[in-house]
Amino acid sequence: MVYPLDMSSKKNKNLKDLFSNNVRKFRHELKISQEELAEIAEVHRTYIGSVERGERNITINVMEKISNALNKPIVDFFK
Repeated sequence: MVYPLDMSSKKNKNLKDLFSNNVRKFRHELKISQEELAEIAEVHRTYIGSVERGERNITINVMEKISNALNKPIVDFFK
């Protein structure tokens, strides 16, 4: 049996919200700006703001860049 992926499901939105909120939380814990995080993660400075607002559907590669920049394992972003 094949189950279709419903990318608009509430569960997926909650995962995106969890990730977004934790990016902001971990960045604040380190007391760094969005611009500083963007520089460390090697993404554009406006990208971090849009991630934190939940406006981006980011790739695993970008998740890895952000998690490395914040010195956190990716799994911590979904707790």
